[in-house]
Amino acid sequence: MKSTIFNSRKLNQLLSSMSFAVSMLVFLGIASVIGTILKQNEPYENYIIKFGQFWFGFFEKIGLYDVYHSVWFLIILLFLVISTTLCITKNTPVILKDFLLFKDSLEEKSLLSFAHHLVLKNKKKVNLSQVIHYLKQANFKVKEKSKENGDILIVAKKGNYQRLGYIFTHVGVVVICLGGLLDGNLIFKAQELLGYKKIETLDIPASKVQEVSRLSIANTSFRANMTLAEGSSDNVAFVRMKDGYLVQDLPFKITLKDFRINHYSTGMPKSFESDLVISDPELSQDITKTISVNHPFTYRGIAIYQSDFQDGGTKLDIKLWNLLSSNTSQKINAKIFEKVKLDKDQLTYEFNDFRKFNILHLKEGIKEKPRNVGPSVTYKIRNNSGQAREYISYQYAMPIDERSFFISGMRETPQEEFKYLKIPADQKGSIADFMLFKAALQNKALIEAIAKKMANQSVNSDKNASVKESFENSVNKLMTLFEQGGFSNVAQNIDKNIPASEKEKAVQTYLKIIDIASTELYKNQFNLSDKELDQSRIVFIQDALNAYNDMFFYGSPYYFELTNYEQKEASGLQLTKSPGQFWVYLGSLSLVLGIFSMIYLRERKLWLLIKAKGGAILAFSSNRKNPDFEIDYKKVSQDIKKIIQ
Repeated sequence: MKSTIFNSRKLNQLLSSMSFAVSMLVFLGIASVIGTILKQNEPYENYIIKFGQFWFGFFEKIGLYDVYHSVWFLIILLFLVISTTLCITKNTPVILKDFLLFKDSLEEKSLLSFAHHLVLKNKKKVNLSQVIHYLKQANFKVKEKSKENGDILIVAKKGNYQRLGYIFTHVGVVVICLGGLLDGNLIFKAQELLGYKKIETLDIPASKVQEVSRLSIANTSFRANMTLAEGSSDNVAFVRMKDGYLVQDLPFKITLKDFRINHYSTGMPKSFESDLVISDPELSQDITKTISVNHPFTYRGIAIYQSDFQDGGTKLDIKLWNLLSSNTSQKINAKIFEKVKLDKDQLTYEFNDFRKFNILHLKEGIKEKPRNVGPSVTYKIRNNSGQAREYISYQYAMPIDERSFFISGMRETPQEEFKYLKIPADQKGSIADFMLFKAALQNKALIEAIAKKMANQSVNSDKNASVKESFENSVNKLMTLFEQGGFSNVAQNIDKNIPASEKEKAVQTYLKIIDIASTELYKNQFNLSDKELDQSRIVFIQDALNAYNDMFFYGSPYYFELTNYEQKEASGLQLTKSPGQFWVYLGSLSLVLGIFSMIYLRERKLWLLIKAKGGAILAFSSNRKNPDFEIDYKKVSQDIKKIIQ
C-alpha cells in the first residue's frame, strides 16, 4: 500500500513538474512545425510523387499527413492538459493566498534582513496619514497594524496581479489544448477503432457510399469539402481521410446560384465569390448569402468558406488533326470530366480541366514578362491496354522569339515535366498552313515529282541519265525516311550505312537536300514563285520541319485543336464545424492576459515599521530584481524619508 502511494506521488510529481510540461510543449511545437511545412490532407498520390514509395509509407505510419488529428498529437495534448492542470491545482492555492495576504507579522529583525532596507531616525512625530496618503497615491494597497509594544507596522503592496498571470497563462494553455481535443475527431477515431466506421477508398457517387463510411448530421466536429457547379446543389460534403474519404451529411442543402471571378489585367485571379442559397426544412424561406475569400457564412454552427474554384463541366468544340497520315481532321464535342472514345483508333479522351486564363512567363527581348496566353485544356489519351499519357493544349498561338507557335505539352507520368510540341502559326495566326505543308511532306506522288525536278536541275546533261536517276532515287529515299520518322530516322540511316569518317559530310548534305526539297514542296503546295518566298516563309519552313520531327515523340496520332468552348465554373467550398474554436479563442485571450501580466506588471512590497521609541525601518522587496526595481526603491525610500524626517 505504501509502495502504491509512493509511486502515485512520484507520478504526480513528474506530471506536474515544469520540465515535463516544457517537454510536451517542445514536442507540440515540433509537430506544429511539421504540420505547417508539410501540406496536410493532400491526396496520397501527391505524397507518393513527392517522397517516393518508401518514405511515403514511413510518413503515413507515423501520421505526418494529418498531424493535428493523429493519435500521438492528441496524446501530447492530453498529457499537456494533465500536466498543466496539476501545476494549476498545486500552485493556485499558494498564489491566491499570497495574493490576498498582507504579511503583517514581520518583526524588526526580519525587516533588517532584507537586502533593500533603510533605517530612519525621525526628528519629529511621524504623520501616519501623510505616509498612507503617499503610498495610496503611488498605487499601493495599504494595511496598518498596531503592535503590543506600541510600534506601528504599515504593509503596502502593488502589482500583485502579476502572480495571477501565472494562473491565466496556465489556464489558457489548458483551455487551448481542450479546444484542440474537441476538434480532434476523437469520436470518429473511437468508432473506427471499434469497427463502427470505415474510410471509403472507392471513387463512387456519394449516394452509393455505405452507412459505415458516412458521418451523421450530429457529428460534433469536421472539416469537409464540397464542389458545386453553377446551378447545382448538394447536402453532403467530403471529409478527406488518409487514402480515402468519409461522407458528411448536412442538415441543410446548399445551392450555387452564381459564381463570379475578377481578374487583374494580366489575367491573374483578383477575387472570387459565390452566391449561395441555403435550404433548410426548418425554415419557411431559403437564405441567400454571398461568400468570398476570408468572408465565410456560418449557419447552424457550420462555417462555409470560399476555398477555391475549378471547372464545372465546360463544353468543348474540338478539331482533331491526323498527324501521321493525310491532311484529314474530325470534329468532336466533349465536356470536362467526361470521356470520348474513338473506336477506330481504340483511344479514349479523358478531359480533366479547362482554364480560361493561363499566366506564363514568355521572353521579350532580355526581359521576362508574365502574360495571359488564353484558354487551355488538360486531358489524357488512354489506349485500349489502359495506358495513358497526359496532355495540355493551348487554344491560341503564343509569341516565342518573335514568332508564333501553337503549343501542346505531353508527359508520360505526373512526376515528369511536360515536353512541348511547337507548331508554327501561319500569317493568319492559324494552324492550317502547317497542316497543308505536313500533307505535302506525306504526299508520295508530290515528293517523286519534286525529286525529279531537283535531279533535272542538278544534272543537266542527258548523257548522265544514270547519275540523274541515282540522285532522284536518293532524294526520294531521303524524303521518305524523313516522312516516316523525322530527323532521327535519317540519323539512324546515316549511322547504319555511312562510314564514320564521312558522317559529318553526309549529315550536311542530307540536311541541305531536305531543306531544298521541303522548300520546293512548300512552293508547290501554296503555288508560290521564288520571288514570293520571303524570309518569314523560309523561317516558317524550318520551324515546320522541326515540328514535324517532334510529332514522332508526341505520343498521339492526333493534334488537339480547341475551336470553341462554353465555360461552366464550379465553386470549391470548405465546411467546418469547430466547437473547440471558441475555447481556443478564449484560451488565447487568457494566455495573452497572463503573459502580459507576468511581463509588464511589476510586483512591489513595502514594510514600514514605526517604532514607539523613535525611528523607523523601511524594507522593500519584489519577486524580480531588475534595474526598474532599484529605481523604484530609491524613489520610494527618498520620498518616505522626506515625509518622516
